[in-house]
Amino acid sequence: MSQIAQYRGTGKRKTSVARVILRPGDGATWINGRTLEEYFPRQALRSVATAPLRVAGVEGRFDVRARLQGGGPTGQAGALRHGIARALVEADPELR
Repeated sequence: MSQIAQYRGTGKRKTSVARVILRPGDGATWINGRTLEEYFPRQALRSVATAPLRVAGVEGRFDVRARLQGGGPTGQAGALRHGIARALVEADPELR
């Protein structure tokens, strides 16, 4: 049985916690069972949350699945950003 490569990261900001799983894919993003656009209707929050993917130059190469808890939208976007960054470092330590 072959294992699908996946990388995990936990991000925190204020009282928000994000548990993130990155898998190689086409860039689909699911947060608590909803798309990124549904979960964060404001473009500014979507931009904050996905910044690590843009900075690392891997936007569109990983699928992101996340569970967010606690806090408000801004804290959750920051926690998601932190979790994605940690998962990317697990995927490629050279990004540190």
